[in-house]
Amino acid sequence: MSKMLFVNLPVKDIAAATRLYEAIGCTKNDTFSDPQTSSMIWSDTITFHLMTREKFATFTSKPIAQAHAACGALFALSRDSRADVDTIVAAAQAAGGKADVREPMDLGWLYNRAFEDVDGNVFEALWMDASAVGG
Repeated sequence: MSKMLFVNLPVKDIAAATRLYEAIGCTKNDTFSDPQTSSMIWSDTITFHLMTREKFATFTSKPIAQAHAACGALFALSRDSRADVDTIVAAAQAAGGKADVREPMDLGWLYNRAFEDVDGNVFEALWMDASAVGG
């Protein structure tokens, strides 16, 4: 079995969050979704589980962070081209997210823009020419 990553995120509005994740290229997996959860497939090995804050609270005894007020993680999503970086940021913004929450980074061999989802979680969309850095 391949190693997989499941990112569980608390959301205020499950429908709004689902629309944004669909807009950036995720596919909803109805098998693992319910009225309080949207299981959003990013790739064969990465899935975002969007959960209402109430359901998310059943998985932790800690207070749930307010991502609009503090950043606890940055999620980097690789893209195939600079244009793909611009496209995903525009799609997130059109679906209720916030584009360019910091200055875009263009180092020639690396192009990176950041956006927030509707709940304030920060994503970096990046394209990198690995051959330019010996990779």
